Amino acid sequence: MTTTQENATIRKVWDQQSIWSQSANRLKASVETARSRALVLVVAAAVLGAASAQVMDWNPRLGAVLAFVAALAAGLSPLLAHRGGPGPMSDWIRTRAVSEALKGEVYTCLAGVGPYAERASGAALLAERAHGFRVDATDLVRHTDGISAEVRPLPPVVDLDTYVDRRLRRQIDSYYRPRAAWMRSRVELFAKTELVFGAAGALVAAAAGAFAIGGLAAWTGVIASVSIAVTAHATARRYTYQHLEFLRTAEELERLLDRRTADPSRHGESAEPFVAKCEHVISIQNEAWMIRWSVG
Repeated sequence: MTTTQENATIRKVWDQQSIWSQSANRLKASVETARSRALVLVVAAAVLGAASAQVMDWNPRLGAVLAFVAALAAGLSPLLAHRGGPGPMSDWIRTRAVSEALKGEVYTCLAGVGPYAERASGAALLAERAHGFRVDATDLVRHTDGISAEVRPLPPVVDLDTYVDRRLRRQIDSYYRPRAAWMRSRVELFAKTELVFGAAGALVAAAAGAFAIGGLAAWTGVIASVSIAVTAHATARRYTYQHLEFLRTAEELERLLDRRTADPSRHGESAEPFVAKCEHVISIQNEAWMIRWSVG
């Protein structure tokens, strides 16, 4: 097989990875949109339900409209939540798993290590392994229908140094650490939100008891319901877990890189065990992430 044919085979797998990645992104967006809309409906049902009861006496028609909208929101919420439930989420997770597996194989093949050390058969082996990933996910192929591969060059990886620069460093600096920081910001945001709801609930309850303001006590329950819904939403998104997992993976990859850089005796070491360890750390993060989402 010529070099041109090798590159064409690798590029084909690289294009397949793009398709599976885009498919996973779409599924993720669908799941997260459904969950967010379900949360909005839950909040709307609680607020409008309380409002309808309070305006019913002086404006029965408006009260009836608010009650109808509240009931509609409450009824639609489970339907939307189902679209973000175990089935769609499983498809998203497994599709992402195929995408990440293809990406790891392409980088390992281009670096020419592990089972791809024999460059003459590397591309053929890559194609074989890529086919195996797709066979294992035959039921997910429907999600890739109509998606075209993004136009992008093959990663410029030809040896260990380029692997470190284009795969390892980019994963650490452009993915894991930024994602860890974003997840931390979500954790902090929802923590502040819970604090605000808690304070608001306490304030309303105190005002209702101290000043005997008619109808104010009902809003204590609404605030509590909304707070529970928001907390449940944040828990389902697993921000805390993801923050720790992204951070742990970045630090573990940096540890492997620093240990090799700091120890001159490792410079002549075969690239195979180093790349294998790095890909293992990445795969462990992916597997832990998938298991955590699957059992949640």
